[in-house]
Amino acid sequence: MHAGYTDLAKMIDHALLVPTLTWDELEAGCRLALAYDVASVCIMPHALARCAELLAGSTVRASTTIGFPHGAQTTAAKVAETRQALADGGEELDMVVTISRVVSGHWDHVRSDIRAVTDEVHAAGKKVKVIFENCFLDDAQKIHLCAIASDLGCDWVKTSTGFGSGGATEADVILMRRHAAPQVQVKAAGGIRDIDGLLRMRELGCTRCGSSRTREILDELNRRLGRPAVGLAGGAPGATTGY
Repeated sequence: MHAGYTDLAKMIDHALLVPTLTWDELEAGCRLALAYDVASVCIMPHALARCAELLAGSTVRASTTIGFPHGAQTTAAKVAETRQALADGGEELDMVVTISRVVSGHWDHVRSDIRAVTDEVHAAGKKVKVIFENCFLDDAQKIHLCAIASDLGCDWVKTSTGFGSGGATEADVILMRRHAAPQVQVKAAGGIRDIDGLLRMRELGCTRCGSSRTREILDELNRRLGRPAVGLAGGAPGATTGY
């Protein structure tokens, strides 16, 4: 594929997280991700095993969420979710911090919670993204989370679930890129709905963006590059809502 296309397509984690998606829509979303050759499919945990089957042999990774969407589960529950996700073929896991503990300033708990999941994921040779849910946090809390994620060797810090009161902002991406260690990547999620939004996040230092608008984003990219449209058998769905 054209290098410009591949660089940008491999920034996208195609999100299939809306709770009302049917089984047929989930499978079609995986096939869409394959057709557009994105970075990963981030799917609801109950469908991860099927997602991994559909993506097997491709360069599109199977991913899912841990402690989604509010991070309110106990650490033991998050670890159990993590182990199940790894058993189901998950290659990248997006975990939500315990938001209540972050805003309470319970940093020892926050650190141990992130560490428990990260240790499980890394022991399996897979990768973890730590979701802050920035719409609920102040800058000092975001900076503290960047420091913890950096200390623990997390693979990405991530702006949002896409299901909070706000999604990725330029200011948050700039702050996270500035305060996370150089080896910790930044993922933006929530509100990235067109190619210009994706390009802007790349310019600010993101290596991944979560979006349910993959078809719209990459169809427009193909038009700009003068490339043919991606053919999709069976009318795989494009946009959903909420991410």
